[in-house]
Amino acid sequence: MKPAAFDYIVPRTVREAVDALGDTGRKAQVLAGGQSLILEMHLQRIRPELVVDINRIAELDHMSIDDNTLRVGALVRHSVFESAQAVPGPLGTLLSRAVVNIAHPPIRSRGTMAGSFAWAHPASEWCAIGVALDAGVELQGPDGVRRVAAGDYFHGPYRTARRPQELITSVGLPLLGEDTGVGFIEHRRTHFCFAQVAVAATLTVRDGLISEARIGLVNSADKPVRAHAAEQALIGAEARFPRAGYRLPEDHPFARAGRIAADEDAAPVAEPYADVEYKRQAIAVLVGRTLCEAAADQRSRVAALKGDHR
Repeated sequence: MKPAAFDYIVPRTVREAVDALGDTGRKAQVLAGGQSLILEMHLQRIRPELVVDINRIAELDHMSIDDNTLRVGALVRHSVFESAQAVPGPLGTLLSRAVVNIAHPPIRSRGTMAGSFAWAHPASEWCAIGVALDAGVELQGPDGVRRVAAGDYFHGPYRTARRPQELITSVGLPLLGEDTGVGFIEHRRTHFCFAQVAVAATLTVRDGLISEARIGLVNSADKPVRAHAAEQALIGAEARFPRAGYRLPEDHPFARAGRIAADEDAAPVAEPYADVEYKRQAIAVLVGRTLCEAAADQRSRVAALKGDHR
């Protein structure tokens, strides 16, 4: 199929783009990477009257660190994060572990993090990480700039707090402490499928006890989920680091957190090849495994900070 007819403009500034989107007489879509939009237009599931191509707005194609926050411009491509050195510290490691799960190289070379936030697919890796880390979404519209916390931004599949006249200009992710461990594990049927379930996790340990934990669940509800109940269950627990490949006993804090995340935090939706029961089991297992990965990462980071290279 071919897209329905539409008008096309290429603004050179954010203000020009916002002015175009502010023309409320027409249905408009923003084109950055276009890896989801173009397909939907070809299938005529989306029929915009105007496409606003923001790829010539140079100010959106950059990252910066300001006030301990990584600001990712709307044109920064997924592929930038494939190198853990692109972003300092544990945050760079987390993003690099997650990004390789996004489709395949041609998609990653064009798609953008901001585009994932705009599209709001429940299986988006970036959206779940954003919710887990309390990211902020910067929006610019006719009335100026406003910032929305990721936890308030997502309303459901493809539904967000972004208004039709607004443009996402950046996503802000807080940098993580150097002694914070990170993990990301994804489960899917084939390498090129959307995630059936994925988990992002961070762990901070003080005096042998878990002082902070963050868990983001991918495709575990109709929008990205932060597993607050599971996180609370981990606070103050003894940081018992399991051996690699070791099956967690049921009374291990990570195993308990997995069950809590599956039963209390998640609200999985059945889909082909993965009914609700299957998803809950997958969530429980993946949360435990991802916490193990984060714990191992945390231990190695602390050892490096102490100069212990054994």
